[in-house]
Amino acid sequence: MSAKWGVDWVARNSGRVGDPPPPPDPLAVPAVDAHCHLDLMDTPVAEAVAAARAVGITRMVTVGVDLETSRWQAEIAAAHPEVWAAVAIHPNEAASGVDEATFEAIAKLARADGVVAVGETGLDYFRTPPERHAAQQESFRRHIAIAKETGRALMIHDREAHDDTLRILAAEGAPERVVFHAFSGDAAMARTCADAGYVMSFAGNVTFKNAGELRAAAAVAPRDLLLVETDAPYLTPAPWRGRPGGPYLVPLTLRLLAQTRGEQVDDLAAAVAANAERTFGPW
Repeated sequence: MSAKWGVDWVARNSGRVGDPPPPPDPLAVPAVDAHCHLDLMDTPVAEAVAAARAVGITRMVTVGVDLETSRWQAEIAAAHPEVWAAVAIHPNEAASGVDEATFEAIAKLARADGVVAVGETGLDYFRTPPERHAAQQESFRRHIAIAKETGRALMIHDREAHDDTLRILAAEGAPERVVFHAFSGDAAMARTCADAGYVMSFAGNVTFKNAGELRAAAAVAPRDLLLVETDAPYLTPAPWRGRPGGPYLVPLTLRLLAQTRGEQVDDLAAAVAANAERTFGPW
């Protein structure tokens, strides 16, 4: 893991306290965690997979943020049939520039068995000053190209950068399959993504009290363009916000989404599983 990301991880999680939350009631219909970071969890991978399986989360995608972590995710996916990997340079890492050898290494990893997405890539204007936006944008363009060359889904990190993210996708020509990870837009943004056929993946922050606009977006997102994720160990859903998260907590978010959308939990779980296979391929 790079030094920059390690410092950022500590800064973002300095307020996390307590033990991991207890497991939620199991789902009757299996579902998928579309985005997590197994390398950033304190739990061994086999234990994290077993805990998820025990509550009906039978599959997960673990996501790289730099070359080192991307290699780790690919190795884990090769060793665990329940796990797939995504590989990329995170936009906060890319803000300092990415050399050609790194892009070539990511492209090679993206072709590996068990790697199903190029991500997380995109734009993050929340943490990046304007003078570094150009470097993020160039990295995003290169990752779009890698996704198209390798036939992998494109997994997007978009934080306070909706307009430029959509503009660059349109200008470069989006891959066939695009996922907005931890979707952060409002209902209007959700409709724009739906019109373009982009998949929207909702994380635990949709359960937070102040997330009314995010729940409005989830309510209008088409069912066939909807995924659920944890972004574990980040974005642990209510009522456990601030605790360390894991893929086993997907049921909490899924149930909130079903309530928000006026759907049955079992129906939404089945739809999420089907959408994951269309997006990432059959397990």
